[in-house]
Amino acid sequence: MANGLAFVILAFAIGVLLHSANAQVPAVFILGDSTADVGTNNYLPASTFKANFPHNGVDFPFGRATGRFSNGLNTADFLAKFYGFKRSPPPFLSLNGTSAIKRRSFRGINFSSAGSGLLDMTGQVTNVVPMSEQVYQFSTVYNDLVAFKGKSETEKFLAKSLFFISVGSNDIIGNYHSNQSIPKEQFIPNLGLVYEKYIRSLISYGARKFGIVSVAPVGCCPSQRLYTGTGDCLDDLNDHARTFFSTMDNLMRNLSCEIKDLKYSLGNAVEMTMNVITYPQLFNFTDVKSACCGNGTLNAQSFCTPTAKLCSKRHKYLFWDAFHPTQAAAKLAAFTLYGGGPQFVTPINFAQLAQA
Repeated sequence: MANGLAFVILAFAIGVLLHSANAQVPAVFILGDSTADVGTNNYLPASTFKANFPHNGVDFPFGRATGRFSNGLNTADFLAKFYGFKRSPPPFLSLNGTSAIKRRSFRGINFSSAGSGLLDMTGQVTNVVPMSEQVYQFSTVYNDLVAFKGKSETEKFLAKSLFFISVGSNDIIGNYHSNQSIPKEQFIPNLGLVYEKYIRSLISYGARKFGIVSVAPVGCCPSQRLYTGTGDCLDDLNDHARTFFSTMDNLMRNLSCEIKDLKYSLGNAVEMTMNVITYPQLFNFTDVKSACCGNGTLNAQSFCTPTAKLCSKRHKYLFWDAFHPTQAAAKLAAFTLYGGGPQFVTPINFAQLAQA
């Protein structure tokens, strides 16, 4: 079993190197939360959820804290590289004026905002950009493109572009720990309906290729392990993530049957992450429970700040802070999404999606 898994990882890693040159898309548009944010919240003066300070970015070029909740790059960054882009699409809010937006929109823009969710109420306290606003921001880009290229050419361009979405974990964690928590059987289907609304909005603007990452087993994050008292995963919260994947799987199947030219890849982040947690040695990890940056039990009782305890072998850790993956884990996730098999990404992987 272990040797087989190692072979799978080696095979799709080589596949990425061999096929990245011809697996191109004209642009990548990214929506979601901190798993894909490359600095949006830096441009939100009122936001209290930021990562533009050390030790964040310690392994980024020049050790710069960019606003990513990571020691370096995140999954969205690596996917952009695999698709042949020299750099990851910039935050929408970093683009000053219509001309800058037009220039960047030909290669892609990142709308993701750390702390956000599918529901407007998620992240409201920290003043971040919810999915509803992210989709609206994209609509303004669409209008600018139409004004420049015309409606027909814009929709052809967008139909070939990739729409990468990674969102939902903040909604699920927030509801789970709420004093007015809604039962999983009711809450997750409702999240699916909201997700569907946003995907249909993007489809109405011409989007046809969706690379979607479902919610990871958030019950295994260091912050959630604290609730068990034993350091084990919070299994009930992971069940929410599994149910969310099933909901998204059904949603995307139904949409692809309804809209014949719609293509998608759905990453099963639960299976991807649990595979690493179960077989850490295969992926060169020695710690899959605690945070690299933080303080206290599992290094998860405080945020990653300039005064927090910082691990020295960051490439050996699965988790960067109490919630987020390290650069090494993010790269592995991107490899899996791009070249992985159907147990991790369905019905096709991200490399195949580019060519579809």
